[in-house]
Amino acid sequence: MKKIILLTVLLFAVLSVKSQTFTGTNSIKGKISGTVIDSITKAPVDYASVSLYKLNSTKPVTGVLTDATGNFKLDEVEAGTYTVTISFIGYNDKTITSVITTDAKLDLEIGKVILSPETNTLKEVVVVGKTQQVTNKIDKIVYNVEKDLTASGGNATDVLQKVPMVNVDIDGNVSIRGDGNVRVLINGKPSGATSANLSDVLKTIPADQIKNIEVVTSPSAKYDAEGSAGIINIITKQKSVSGVSGSVSGGIGTRQNNFNANINYNKNRFSLSANVGFNNGWPQESDSESNQILNNSTANSLQTTKGTNEVQRSGVVASVTAGYDFNTFNSLSTTFRYNDGGFERTGTNENQFTDYMNPSNSTVYSGQSSAKNSFGGFDWNLNYAHKFAKDGHELTFSSQWSHNIVETNYQNIYSGFYTNQKANNDGNNDEYTLQLDYTLPVTEKFKLEAGGKTIIRKISSDFQNYVPDAQNAFVFDPISSNLYNYDQDVASLYTVGTVTLPKGFTVMAGARFENTAIKGDPTNALQTDLSPFKIDYGTFIPSFTLQKALSASSSLKLTYSKRISRPSFTYLNPFINKSNIQAQTQGNPTLDPEVSQTVEFGYSTFSQKRSLNISAYYKYTSDLIEGIATPLSGETGTITNYQNIGNNKSFGMSFFGSVNPFKILTLRGNFNAFTYKPDPTGAYNLEQSTNGTSIQYSAFVSGTLQLKNDISAEAFVIQNSSKKTLQGTSPAFNLMVFGVKKQFWNKTASFGVNMVSPFKKDLEFKQNSSGQGFSQSSTFKFPIRSFGVTFSYNFGSMNFTGAKKKGVTNDDLKEGEQNNQGGMPAMK
Repeated sequence: MKKIILLTVLLFAVLSVKSQTFTGTNSIKGKISGTVIDSITKAPVDYASVSLYKLNSTKPVTGVLTDATGNFKLDEVEAGTYTVTISFIGYNDKTITSVITTDAKLDLEIGKVILSPETNTLKEVVVVGKTQQVTNKIDKIVYNVEKDLTASGGNATDVLQKVPMVNVDIDGNVSIRGDGNVRVLINGKPSGATSANLSDVLKTIPADQIKNIEVVTSPSAKYDAEGSAGIINIITKQKSVSGVSGSVSGGIGTRQNNFNANINYNKNRFSLSANVGFNNGWPQESDSESNQILNNSTANSLQTTKGTNEVQRSGVVASVTAGYDFNTFNSLSTTFRYNDGGFERTGTNENQFTDYMNPSNSTVYSGQSSAKNSFGGFDWNLNYAHKFAKDGHELTFSSQWSHNIVETNYQNIYSGFYTNQKANNDGNNDEYTLQLDYTLPVTEKFKLEAGGKTIIRKISSDFQNYVPDAQNAFVFDPISSNLYNYDQDVASLYTVGTVTLPKGFTVMAGARFENTAIKGDPTNALQTDLSPFKIDYGTFIPSFTLQKALSASSSLKLTYSKRISRPSFTYLNPFINKSNIQAQTQGNPTLDPEVSQTVEFGYSTFSQKRSLNISAYYKYTSDLIEGIATPLSGETGTITNYQNIGNNKSFGMSFFGSVNPFKILTLRGNFNAFTYKPDPTGAYNLEQSTNGTSIQYSAFVSGTLQLKNDISAEAFVIQNSSKKTLQGTSPAFNLMVFGVKKQFWNKTASFGVNMVSPFKKDLEFKQNSSGQGFSQSSTFKFPIRSFGVTFSYNFGSMNFTGAKKKGVTNDDLKEGEQNNQGGMPAMK
């Protein structure tokens, strides 16, 4: 209730400021749109330059380039009389005079504009329009997926492996600069789908659904404080042209198959778009080996395991977005996003247990395992935006309901030594979000942003355990089964101010306060010491950015940010997860959130043929959360408990650059390195087995060739170092990808071939960990070499000559704001 009261107070305060201080005097602005056509071929002319001039003026007011279908749109045009000039290499300039917009009719559709080729031009002119694959903006790095030839036919995980500063390990776990505490958004909003089991969900999203990926390493106070490493925002494809348009794309390969389709309808003030995609992987077989040594006061033994597993994944994602502009000032949009996916696993293993304290107790046994993990649900949001007469003065209200279900079923059958296992875990998550944001340009050089948000999460886990009876048939065991209800409510307020100062300086400073209230209710017939618990804490999150523009294309930037990582449901669940009997895990309800503070200094410069971004940073993380493994008492194996082990100080640097040494060649490279040296507190000093300062890194290099006849080729090489923890190391990762694509039918269709790891059939990963009384190592190997073909086709019927209307006609509706909020952690 107090969260809703906070939002209500903020809303009245904002409206009060508006009514008492500002009454917009600027005129409402409209747009001028059209499409450019070749006079001979009747084909659209893409990348033509469109400039808008006031009558009798030689200085352009604004300008744009036409898109791939020849369309252009000049936004924010005041009522008046203008001249429109269109130019392109190899064509005669086209000038349209007496282009008039009025207060009664702000939007003007010019319709088709015919460009005639110059008489002295070559018989054939090949023009290649380029968009940077990676763009470094003031507050983020943007990776243009549509320019990635090797992405088509893959999934979101394949794309993220190539994004600067982002790491993806072999299990699909995502990190930024080596830190796995990442907040993943879809179209700017959290999604219940990505919180279900992020690594698995990303594998179900076809790469063909993704337009670009944004990486924010130093978020301002406007963003939620969650995610100490930063934010990854996945932007899906949407259209905003008048008429009907769409596309189909996909790929068929030896590793996985993908398909994606979208259709878009835009007419006057109404827009509607739908998208569906699926990913289906072929069964993938992997081999593993492990050794576990126990050497403590109660055990001195060696257990070896060799196994083979087969995994098959599949997933479907679909969304429908609708929007309507009532007028220039008020708009409404809603999105319904559905997701469904999972994987099935079967495996066999051969084991040997040797008890050095009692050699006659040595045992050889085999095991058979099967598991099925499924997740699904929806995000439904409703958003309202009100624009005031003053440019940039806006109030938005967003609401969302996320519902997600995670089901995990597993069964382990042993020929001896261990007791057979069977369990089902059903998890449900309902999440309700209300958000209010207000933007006010106080002056031309000062902008104020403020807002509030409340998130109400209700999560439940029903773990049903089955034990063998006298006939070795599984029966439900209420003693070892459990129920866990978990509520997490977050209420926050923020304010951010941006000031433009003389001599190219810009300052953005902000503050955010978040209050987190947690309630947990574990119920188990056996563990009578469990009782309901409550945790309540507040976090103050300041942010600061100072930027100095050295020129129009280069700048220096100094940032400070503070982030928190709240422990998820899995980390807090007090019940023991025994799905892997040799390596059990248990959550800790008393965990504190990780808090990280980062100071970063960077330099960036851009030109038509090169770009460079280099930065150095220092990051201090307190209450670092890691799993601490210890030998099981009276059993074979280990149990890992999640703990706040201490602090970590990290120094790092990152580099990204691109260059066009030749017209047809683009080279790109990214390198990030940082130190890891935790400072464990108390008893965790005794558990530390990795000492000294380690340097961890990730890197990729890529090259793109633009050849004749609309043929292009691309290659990626990726290398990630191993990652250290307090008790061991996780494996390194490397990958090589090649792709070739041919465009045809006036670039509306394409056909391509992709190759992943053509020179190496399998990838092998080695992992080691040790602590007091134990040491263990494992090797995991699975096939990575794959080949596939990809295709795409874009279609549409564009209409720029709609019926005339009085007043304001808005064809430039907002692209679908898929406000996906939610969070269902993986449940074991």
